[in-house]
Amino acid sequence: MKLILAQPRGFCAGVDRAIEIVERALTKYGAPVYVRHEIVHNKYVVDDLKQKGAVFVHKLDEIPDGAVTIFSAHGVSSAVENNARNRDLPVIDATCPLVTKVHKQAQRKEKEGREIVLIGHQGHPEVEGTSGRVEQEVLLVSCVEDVEKIQVNDPDKLAYVTQTTLSVNETKDIIMALQAKFPAIVGPDINDICYATQNRQDAIAQLAQQVDVVLVVGAENSSNSNRLRDLAADYCDAYLINTVADVNLAWLVGAKKIGITAGASAPELLVQEIVDYFKAHHDASVETMVGVVESTHFKLPKILQSS
Repeated sequence: MKLILAQPRGFCAGVDRAIEIVERALTKYGAPVYVRHEIVHNKYVVDDLKQKGAVFVHKLDEIPDGAVTIFSAHGVSSAVENNARNRDLPVIDATCPLVTKVHKQAQRKEKEGREIVLIGHQGHPEVEGTSGRVEQEVLLVSCVEDVEKIQVNDPDKLAYVTQTTLSVNETKDIIMALQAKFPAIVGPDINDICYATQNRQDAIAQLAQQVDVVLVVGAENSSNSNRLRDLAADYCDAYLINTVADVNLAWLVGAKKIGITAGASAPELLVQEIVDYFKAHHDASVETMVGVVESTHFKLPKILQSS
């Protein structure tokens, strides 16, 4: 049996930054610090930070007055930000800079008098945050079929923005449908989708064509992890797992090559646990595919840079 590891895989710069923000805040201010929503969509990461003293809440109302408050990597609406400001909560914003870029794109287009179409998944924290960064009610589309259903005020005054963690191919199809229906619509280039999402999807598409089965390490509520599984499934059997404990050996009967990747919010530790298991119990060899080596690094908020 051979294991082939995707390159790149696992943590992206935005996730690295968000986790480091929580850890540095705990060091600087002491426990507890309060985080609105999961800092990233991964149970292992969240549980680890809980043990260190982070408290995860769904609403700002659950945060005591004066407590250090962290916004998750997915971003928040202006209403949430204003609520925190009105309560004088000491806020540290861990929103991924690439998500912030989408917020600013939507705000600029709204100032131009355009109605905003948001390509994304209903209920996802990033979608809620982006929707709440403009004054109008955005038009949410999740698939090509949704495009046919939307009604707009002025087809000549439209703009679209996208959730950063969507499938590139899925996003491209929706954008093409929007452009076919509304030729005057404007929006960012498809290449503006999150670099980490793009790199991991390119890698899994290449890897899945070389193996019999793909295991994707990631949480069920992780959008980018689900997209990796879906893309791999176009070429071979593919399964989304949280940890090595979720591996069903029946999936691997007859498999000689197993591909392994991880979503952008899944730590490398979980990948290595899978590798160690197969090396110990199945005498597996391991190689890492040739791929993009990411060097992107996002600065920490100034308040934590000297911590």
